[in-house]
Amino acid sequence: MSRLILLGIGTADSSRFAPAGLLLEYGHIRVGIDGGPGSEPPENIDAWLVRDEEGPLQGELLRIAGETGMPAPVVSPYRHGPLKIEPLPVADHVYGYRIGVGQHVAAWVPEAAEPPPWTEGMDLVFADGSAAVSRTQELARTAKRPRVQRLILVRLGTAALAALDAGEQPSYGEWGEEGRKYRM
Repeated sequence: MSRLILLGIGTADSSRFAPAGLLLEYGHIRVGIDGGPGSEPPENIDAWLVRDEEGPLQGELLRIAGETGMPAPVVSPYRHGPLKIEPLPVADHVYGYRIGVGQHVAAWVPEAAEPPPWTEGMDLVFADGSAAVSRTQELARTAKRPRVQRLILVRLGTAALAALDAGEQPSYGEWGEEGRKYRM
């Protein structure tokens, strides 16, 4: 069984939440995806994958990796037995990740303007919640159409934080929570 743990749910410049990051645990294998100061994966990871090697936090991530002995953060596939993590493009030089273990599939696409077609039918999708609430609601409706079973909004921007503080919920899906664990 695999666990996905949200390390952070903020944007790169959020003063409230650590940058969006995910830790995948599959048996003794641990893979970090994205993150940043305050949401970096633990030091004993097998790989550190990022969606953008030219992103605003890449210099800081490389520094953290160098100081702690962690693998350098890269855009790359990762495979171990039935675990397959594959980068797929979502924008210019920006990738999302398809995470598969057997027949269970999830996606990490926190910078996609809408869920990419390859997320259709997935069990779990972590998507961009940085847009205005109206755009986030449209993203939720878009995710519902391709039968995304569970949508988690991360990379929460100012408008999403205001909605969260007001107790508003997306029309489909849910706001991410730092430290929350998900199973695939």
